[in-house]
Parts: sequence; structure tokens; C-alpha cells
Amino acid sequence: MKALSILAALIFTLPNSQAGQQASASPSSSSSQAATLLARSAAALTGNTTLSDVTLTGTANRIAGSDNETGSAVFKALTSGAGRADLNLSSGPRSEVHNSSGISPTGSWSGPDSISHATPYHNLLTEPAWFFPAFAIARRLSTPGYVATYVGHETHNSHLVEHISVSKTPPAETGAGAPFVQRLTQVEFFLDSTSLLPVAISFNIHPDSNALVDIPVEIDFSDYRAVNGCQVPFHIEKYLNNSLSLDFQANSVNFNTGLAASTFNVQ
Repeated sequence: MKALSILAALIFTLPNSQAGQQASASPSSSSSQAATLLARSAAALTGNTTLSDVTLTGTANRIAGSDNETGSAVFKALTSGAGRADLNLSSGPRSEVHNSSGISPTGSWSGPDSISHATPYHNLLTEPAWFFPAFAIARRLSTPGYVATYVGHETHNSHLVEHISVSKTPPAETGAGAPFVQRLTQVEFFLDSTSLLPVAISFNIHPDSNALVDIPVEIDFSDYRAVNGCQVPFHIEKYLNNSLSLDFQANSVNFNTGLAASTFNVQ
């Protein structure tokens, strides 16, 4: 994958369509306004820094129903499209791996019993590095087939934002299944109207046995800090079905440590 520092130039090669289309319109090419905003956001996040991988280390609070536990957490990601989260909580370790860098995405998760469970394919089509917005935007700027639509200027979580919806356009031969593929790959980006740093991203996951049922997920980013020329959100909150499920505060961030591809192997 090309360096993040040149992604702003790549996006302008996308064909234009009328700006301001709604996300549900499913256009075949990105709007110029959406493309420009994503490119500017990528530049605000990474500047002239070339990134290949990232590791965020910190503390986490996990909430699941009546369970509320804290511990340490490590998030790792590759710019090529792989991410993993490892939590060490009072109930035991929890891990999640999502690898979209190959021909077909793969993923798995495990709980305190360390038994690996496969993530269904329909839950692997959004974003493996959901905790690191620079990589989430980079993949959509550099990977063919993604279409960005400018939804509008609005308020999100008390922030004035530019709302952009991105989904993947399947090949023409997909036919009647195209809207379904677009829905499964759709990710909403909410960019601060002044800085263009992502305030939040949102997407849907689905029950293992039913891709037609949507379960909303939102990731909120705050406490941005400069690290080696990049802007990194040190506070990340993950909401599942509109309830806070994970609250992460980073203590350290490291880039380009040479993370091995095997780190993201699915068991």
C-alpha cells in the first residue's frame, strides 16, 4: 500500500458525481466534496509521516450487561488492512483479530477460556483497524471500489461535523446482490468541521446467523495528541447497540515497529 502521506493525491483520481447525495443513493463514483474532505482528513491525521503499523497500549474498561471490568489493553494494526485487540481483564484475557489484507477477510475472537471462534464473513466487511482512524481512512482512499458520499454538515455528539458515508461498490456482475454488499461494507465518518479529525465512525454488525439484522456500532475519538508528526486519539469509546461497551485510554503509541504479518493470523 502506498504511503499515507500521498493518499491525498490518489483520491482526486476518482470520478466525480454531484456532491451532497444521500448515503442511500448508492452512486457508482465518489462525490468530489466527499473525496476532498477524506483526503484533507488523512493529511490532518498523518501529515508527511509514512506509517506501516501502529501499536496502542493502555487501560480499558469493558462493560457487558451487569459485567464491568477493567484491565490493560493493546491494539495493533497494519496499514494494509489488519487489526487486533488484546484485553487482559479481571475475568481473563480476551482477543479479537480481523485481517482483510488477503484475498478474503478472516477473523476470530476468544474469551477467558481461550477457545477461538470464527467471525462470520458478513461481520468482516467494515474496518479491521476501527480504533485507528488514520488507517480506516487510508484504506478507503487507496483501495479500488470504495465510493464516498457527502451526507452533510451536521451536529454529532455536540460537535459540528462533516458526515461522509463510504461503502464498497461490487462488480457489475454482482447484480441484485449489489445493494446488500454496499450495506454490509458501509461505514459512516464524522469529521470535525474545523480540524477534520474524525470525531466518530459508525457501522453495523450482525448476528452470526443473520446478516439482515443490523446491530449499530459507534467508535468515538477524543483526546487527540501529536505523536511523531501524527494526530492520535488517546481516548477511544466503543458503543454497541447504543450502549458503551469499551472505554480505552492510551498510555503509549508506537509506529513502524515492524509488526509481523503473523501477528494477525486467525487461529
